[in-house]
Amino acid sequence: MFKTLKRIINWCGDLKSKLYIGFVFSFFSHLFSAMPIMVAAYTIGLLITSIQSGKPFDTKWVLYSFEMIAGLVILRFAFDYMRSKFQEGISYELVAKDRLAIGDALKRVSLGYFEQNSTGNILNSITTGLNVLENMGIRMVDDFIGGYLNFLVVFLCLLCFSPVTALIALAGVVASFLFLLLISRYSTKNAPVETKAGQNLQEAVLEYVHGLPTVKSFGQGGASMQAMKTAARENRDIRLKIEYGFTPANCGHLLMLKIASVALAGAACYLGLTGAMELPIMLMFVFFSFSIFASLEPISDSAHVLSVIDAAMDQIDALKEGNFIDSDGKDIRLSNFDIAFDHVKFGYENGREILKDVTFEIPEKTTTAIVGPSGSGKSTICNLLARFYDVNGGSIKVGGHDVREFTCDSLLSNISMVFQNVYLFNDTIRNNICFGKPDATEQEMIAAAKKARCHEFIMELPDGYDTVIGEGGGTLSGGQKQRISIARAMLKDAPIIILDEATASIDPENEHLIQEAISQLTKGKTIITIAHRLATIENADQILVVDDGRIVQKGTHKELIREKGRYLDFIKVREEAEGWQIK
Repeated sequence: MFKTLKRIINWCGDLKSKLYIGFVFSFFSHLFSAMPIMVAAYTIGLLITSIQSGKPFDTKWVLYSFEMIAGLVILRFAFDYMRSKFQEGISYELVAKDRLAIGDALKRVSLGYFEQNSTGNILNSITTGLNVLENMGIRMVDDFIGGYLNFLVVFLCLLCFSPVTALIALAGVVASFLFLLLISRYSTKNAPVETKAGQNLQEAVLEYVHGLPTVKSFGQGGASMQAMKTAARENRDIRLKIEYGFTPANCGHLLMLKIASVALAGAACYLGLTGAMELPIMLMFVFFSFSIFASLEPISDSAHVLSVIDAAMDQIDALKEGNFIDSDGKDIRLSNFDIAFDHVKFGYENGREILKDVTFEIPEKTTTAIVGPSGSGKSTICNLLARFYDVNGGSIKVGGHDVREFTCDSLLSNISMVFQNVYLFNDTIRNNICFGKPDATEQEMIAAAKKARCHEFIMELPDGYDTVIGEGGGTLSGGQKQRISIARAMLKDAPIIILDEATASIDPENEHLIQEAISQLTKGKTIITIAHRLATIENADQILVVDDGRIVQKGTHKELIREKGRYLDFIKVREEAEGWQIK
């Protein structure tokens, strides 16, 4: 509990001063919320004393008391407003920074990280975890520290008036604190279980939503819902179990404070009846005894939530402190863009070796085609060049520098990639095209779109370049999405282009447009293309034939068709598929 409080305070960083000032305002807010009760009780006590003694009551005091109560109420809200102004914005600022930091961190980890950590886990941390921290973190710290600071001052005041009542109040707080420790221990034990249940539910929902097209096509709604139902039930059962376990200790905490309130009122009455305390003071104590612990009662929630926050912060720290693939990288500017693979070996974690002693060179401003059967390692070569993963052995160099010398950003600033499965963001076409160059001018964007053969269909859309295309570009055809992705790559204007099956899924009607766009994109660039279509392959300066993780053949189209081997077999299959012949 105390460790989490310290952790949240440290999390505030440069904003700690605002947090501490907020504590001061919180203290006065609590103090001024209790004082009107004391003034009212003291006034009633004076009135009763006046009636008993037969002395006239000073009516001016009633006016004074109303003025004091009104002033105290105004001060209470003023200090509460100032507390909110200083404290409430802290978590929003910090969580915004954390979200950006996590986004940057995820960009710098190996793609293997996402094989070890599910999407639901990452999403739960970024959304649920940070939401808990954002909405509850600072508030829980204020409730806990502010509550006990407020009680400390009240305790000192009681000590001045009556040491007996002060000791009763202290005993009640100590007894309640013991129950808070039970709450904290129970919550610390169960917070990871609760978090895991939330992750499982989020994963199940994501899987169900992503698989809906398959669910509908096979008519298996009942079966597909089973995982989500199971996760929902488990999440419910775990949360109910935690709540039931939390309730007894919470009741004990509140009971100790209520017993202390009654004991405090009883002691004040006894002192008043024995003459050890004046009637106005006695009434003030009796009235005040039932609000003296108001700032401490919500702390049971704080003790529980702090454990949940601690688990959330563990998740967030794990994301931010991932094993960055470029932790030792430097910002390197290249003068040439030759590519060299030197005895490269690679295998995914807990899997078979994918690349086995791969060696080849790609001179700058040449085109290299990579062909081979599915699963042979073609896409892996491109992923390693872009440093989505690090090699297990050997080295990859760009412009004479090992890719492990670069930061991810400085390496990828030299590379544009066009994938078979294009992903477009749920944003405007303008922002999707300008993704690779956010500071591009309108003229540059339109020029790239025209070269990519997509300007015409964009202008036919309702809002032109400002049309929002939906998640994944779902409102566009495959050919339209592909051309927009090529326009995006063109605008980036990187010296190295990787085309990973960029035309594999394009219908014949759009293929010539895509080929024209690719021709514009690749002028004067270093090109690596993974392709199955002969038209894409046969004009390459170099063809690499990959089979079972090895380069089994290397040469031009004319050279390779004269050799017996994988490439000739591949060509014959493509001829039959496309109805072409070698002449």
